Amino acid sequence: MTDLMTLMQERRSVRKYEERPVTEETLQKVLEAVRWAPSWTNCQCWEVIVVKDPAIKAQLQASLPPKGNPAASALVQAPVVLVMCAKSGVSGFYKDQPSTQFGEWMMYDLGLATQNLCLMAHSLGLGTVVVGLFDHQKARQAVGVPAGYELVTMIPLGYPAKSGAAPKRREVSEFTHPEKW
Repeated sequence: MTDLMTLMQERRSVRKYEERPVTEETLQKVLEAVRWAPSWTNCQCWEVIVVKDPAIKAQLQASLPPKGNPAASALVQAPVVLVMCAKSGVSGFYKDQPSTQFGEWMMYDLGLATQNLCLMAHSLGLGTVVVGLFDHQKARQAVGVPAGYELVTMIPLGYPAKSGAAPKRREVSEFTHPEKW
């Protein structure tokens, strides 16, 4: 088994996928990783729509801008698209009121769940890419997201056809500030 640091260093955003299907057992392992993500007061505000139907994937692809999103083909090419949603007004709230300066905390919780998802997928030999640039209203209509929930990201999931090299990263010393900024 690969150690966690190696998984984090080797995970890439994958935009080209093999036609090979993802087994239900493997998919459940990825979803189990979402289940165990930490969240504000353990509210577990996430909801995941598992899309395999080519027609619905095409509708999700149509929610992307006509040009400029390199993940456009991945939405229809990957065997599965995980649509990440979150319940509004729960995470970051106490007695129905925002509890922090940032108010809604669901984005943070969904980010934690997404990181778990992406790392587990990578550990199983799968690829993912987090897609955030799209018409959210069109996408939510395509998958029937009810009121009170936000569709935040779409994540194609499948076996990578190719993977790129690691992008340059800043050194730890470039972003840390001992004691004060």
